[in-house]
Amino acid sequence: MKDKKNFVLRIDEGMYKALEKWAADEFRSVNGQIEWIIDKALKDSGRKKPVTKPPARGK
Repeated sequence: MKDKKNFVLRIDEGMYKALEKWAADEFRSVNGQIEWIIDKALKDSGRKKPVTKPPARGK
């Protein structure tokens, strides 16, 4: 597993409740949902390059 950075995030209660509902709808934790949202935003903005898979062996 990759090392992860811990930090405090302060958000409005209404925003948290909306995130909690969204996460539950997609069978994720709130933390996992926030990570997914940030990862998608970074990829969509071109600030994170997609991970490329190494070539398969024997091909």
